[in-house]
Formats: sequence, structure tokens, C-alpha cells
Amino acid sequence: MGNAKGTNELQVTLGLPSTLRRDAALLYWQAFGGKLERVFGPEEKAIAYLMRVIREDHCFCVLDDDGALVGIAGFKTHNGSFAAGEIEDLRAIYGIIGARWRSLALGLLQREIDNERFLIDGICVAKHLRGRGLGSALLDALIAEARTRGFSAIRLDVIDTNLRARALYERKGFSPWRKDSAGPLKYVFGFDRSTSMVHDLRP
Repeated sequence: MGNAKGTNELQVTLGLPSTLRRDAALLYWQAFGGKLERVFGPEEKAIAYLMRVIREDHCFCVLDDDGALVGIAGFKTHNGSFAAGEIEDLRAIYGIIGARWRSLALGLLQREIDNERFLIDGICVAKHLRGRGLGSALLDALIAEARTRGFSAIRLDVIDTNLRARALYERKGFSPWRKDSAGPLKYVFGFDRSTSMVHDLRP
């Protein structure tokens, strides 16, 4: 793993140590469980699923001085996504019937891989360290990675109720690009609409 950016004593590094897969799953669930609970719950199954599908090479992470995981930022490429599995992964955890309807719901929610823009797949910061600049440092690392990979822009999706995250993205130069309605899925995921935001990386 290579260093990307520091925030106080904490360092943002590319890649997730294999020993921290469960910690990563727990942190991801802490951040997004409220939105995903009806699809991936109960919690023990959600954690098992995330531990199965997490891509260690598709994220940045932050460890504290004791080696505990306190921040993650995932991203998507043509080779996969930080926390998105296949139908076989769903079957392994939820069974054939459970996998079928979950796959349909997720298929309607998931965004396509973008040939022109680098895609962010979730930013998570431990509750006790929020507001300390970790989210900003992780976002900086993602922007730097997008530039390194030669992308002209970087993109993320934020739900309408996450005003704090949207404010951070706007401070970092992201602008609204497209709005999507959740439609009937709002009763499943708990939000009415999401906004795709893009940051132009061209000089």
C-alpha cells in the first residue's frame, strides 16, 4: 500500500489490509446500514456479505495510531467495485429466493461504470472522528487517484438527505450533474432521490 495523504497523525493509504476485512465491513455498515438495511439485513448477514465481496484493492483506508480502521473510501473500475458482489455472492448468504429479489432491487439502484469519469463507491468515517478532516482527506486521495489514472473528471452519488456530505463535496469542487428519483424504491432504501455530482479534473 502507498501513502496518499496525511491528516494530522493519520495517513490515508491505498488498499485495505486483509486482516481488516471485518472491520471494513462493520464501518461500511455503520455508514450505510440505515439505507441498505431492508435489502442486506439482518446485520450479521450484511456483514457476512460485505466480508465476502469487499475488494481490498478498490479503496483507500485510514488507520489510527493503534492500527484500528477509522476511515474507508471505495471506488469503482471496470475490474470491479469496493463493495458490490455478484448474484452468486447473494445466493451464498441469502439463499436462492433472497438473492433473486435483492439482485433486482440493487440492479435498479446501482450506477453504471462511467468511461469518462472516475466513480466513488462510498466514503465512511468512524463516528468519533467525524468532523476531523478524514472525509476530506479521503476525498482528496480519490481525486488524486482519478488524476493518476488519467480521468478528466470524478463522480459520486449523494442522497437527498445527506446534506453534510453534499456540503463537503461542493467545497471540494463537485457540482450537480444529474438527479435521479428513487421511485418506488424509496420505500426500500429510505430516500426519495439522489444527485450525481461531478468534479472536472481538466487543467
